[in-house]
Amino acid sequence: MTRPVRSRSVFGSFAPAPSFALLAAGLALAAPNNAVHAQVGVDQAAAALTLREIGPAVAGGRISDIAVHPHDPSTWYIGVGSGGVWKTTNAGTTFTPIFDEQPSYSIGEIALDPSNPEVVWVGSGENVSGRHVAWGTGVYRSRDGGQTWESMGLDASEHIGKILVHPDDSDVILVAAEGPLWSAGGEGGVYRSDDGGESWAAVLTVVEHTGVTDLEFAPDDPSTVYAATFQHRRHVWGYMAGGPGSGIWKSTDAGASWREVTTGLPTRDMGKIGLAVTPADPDRVYATIESNGGQEGFYRSLDRGESWEHRN
Repeated sequence: MTRPVRSRSVFGSFAPAPSFALLAAGLALAAPNNAVHAQVGVDQAAAALTLREIGPAVAGGRISDIAVHPHDPSTWYIGVGSGGVWKTTNAGTTFTPIFDEQPSYSIGEIALDPSNPEVVWVGSGENVSGRHVAWGTGVYRSRDGGQTWESMGLDASEHIGKILVHPDDSDVILVAAEGPLWSAGGEGGVYRSDDGGESWAAVLTVVEHTGVTDLEFAPDDPSTVYAATFQHRRHVWGYMAGGPGSGIWKSTDAGASWREVTTGLPTRDMGKIGLAVTPADPDRVYATIESNGGQEGFYRSLDRGESWEHRN
């Protein structure tokens, strides 16, 4: 007596194996119907996924920064590289320009005061180094959610990379100023205010043509701050994107003083550097680093920036 052939199902039990001829015939009969239903389903899904631009709907170029209100996720502030600052209170359904009366239309950075998100800081001057960028006229502050603005200085910074407001003390503000792109001088480095932006002290300056592109607080300890310096200069005939002035610096007194960290970082000249710290493990710091000779790429520190390893 011949035993029936059995096959394992996807659920792990056994069932008689169907005849290949019957299986093929069943698939042939079902295929046209299944194809029609599948196409209808795809068409319906595609129709439901139509894309639309949510703005800001002007030819302003690049979106340089977005700040979302921490207590009202429907309220966003949008910085446009060549189009001012825009605000939405309905999660992007409509946008209103809120910076048009100010002397700068090029925006690099937006920051909200963690203690009072109605206080909005704007760093003017887009923080990229292309030939197309316009320069800014310093740092601005609004105390009423962008309705009115006041100039807070650093007029000669021209390009702002980052603004940090101390989470426990709104009077302490750190600004990463990239400095002029097309000329020497100006205000490039980390600037700190202890009086809410009424006055500024240059707490980290390196060499000529060198500014700061990024700043990050340690998520669990705002007295620890990381900074990325960037030596750069653009000329009509070329672009110097890097040099010995580029590097990673660390402060343990909320930005009042700084020291450079070098262990494990590229030994060649570096270019622009981006930083990030994860709240999931504040000992971890990440950096993307421009360099050459195979030393460029993604770096990680497991000891709060004291030493680094090249990941890829």
